[in-house]
Amino acid sequence: MPRSAAELAHRLAREAEAVCRHYLSNGRRVGNYWLVGDVRNTSGRSMFVRLKSRDVGGRPAGKWTDAATGEHGDLLDVIRESCGLVDFHDVTEEARRFLSLPRSEPGFDNRPHLSPVQSGSPESARRLFGMSQPIAGTVVETYLRGRSIINLRGIDSLRFHPRCYYRPEADASTETWPAMIAAVTDLQGHITGAHRTWLDPSGRDKAPVDTPRRAMGHLLGHAVRFGPASDVMAAGEGIETMLSLRCVMPSMAMAAALSAAHLGAILFPATLRRLYVVRDNDPAGDGAVAGLFDRAQSAGIEAMVLSPQCEDFNEDLRNFDINALPAALRKQLASEDVARFLSTMVSTG
Repeated sequence: MPRSAAELAHRLAREAEAVCRHYLSNGRRVGNYWLVGDVRNTSGRSMFVRLKSRDVGGRPAGKWTDAATGEHGDLLDVIRESCGLVDFHDVTEEARRFLSLPRSEPGFDNRPHLSPVQSGSPESARRLFGMSQPIAGTVVETYLRGRSIINLRGIDSLRFHPRCYYRPEADASTETWPAMIAAVTDLQGHITGAHRTWLDPSGRDKAPVDTPRRAMGHLLGHAVRFGPASDVMAAGEGIETMLSLRCVMPSMAMAAALSAAHLGAILFPATLRRLYVVRDNDPAGDGAVAGLFDRAQSAGIEAMVLSPQCEDFNEDLRNFDINALPAALRKQLASEDVARFLSTMVSTG
């Protein structure tokens, strides 16, 4: 059995054309190369995979380059990207399955074969979320509690992945870090995308990478949702912002659109009658609030703005007395919603 990734890649290279025909099925052979659009199996001709090593000292079989992007790698990368896998263990297990080699660990023999999907697609996002686990007792819980978010009951849209792939923007090796995985869903609850927050293994902060937050899949109009849709909902940009509000309004439906641009385009549940638009104190946040406010009113939905004292509501939650946030919100909510939703006691989760 191959004892390292390099040995496994070498075994795949011996079967380079078979690998390409299976995982890069939208391409075709031209001479000694397999041509395809990209490593995610898009139709086209900009990526080429060498099928055999013909010259001594030349580029080995199985190596590929995308002329359009400059990306390059080996056949393990092809399996990872075409299948939308996020854990290197899953990549090696899929490679062993293809080569009919023994599994590296017992207990995986009955796992279904993963057909190739485009990286970053909704199906890839669904697989990532499905591979993840509940946050209880993980570094995600540690991270959120460290940010004073202590009401963690019923947050089914968040999960934990212990070794989530992180690909640096520059031409550097792929890394793995623990990550908080958030499901982006449509109004019917179907997963259309996922948001990843890579974390330091201690859970004390985000991972020390250039872009510790990234989204994938179809986001426009959709959101990370906390609580079922009803007649009243709050919508804002960030996950931590909305979880901070949820600490003091646990029964109000909430949605995190993940960016100012996506907040302005969020879709409204059919039952919605009042929308609280949650501001971040920055120019982009002001623009998103204005756009969403107008859209809601045009749809016959009463729109009201919730404004933090600091940059966002998580900063308010962390910087002030535990009763300060409910007191500030009391002045901004409709009177009937104060009694219905606002709690003066923060749950310990």
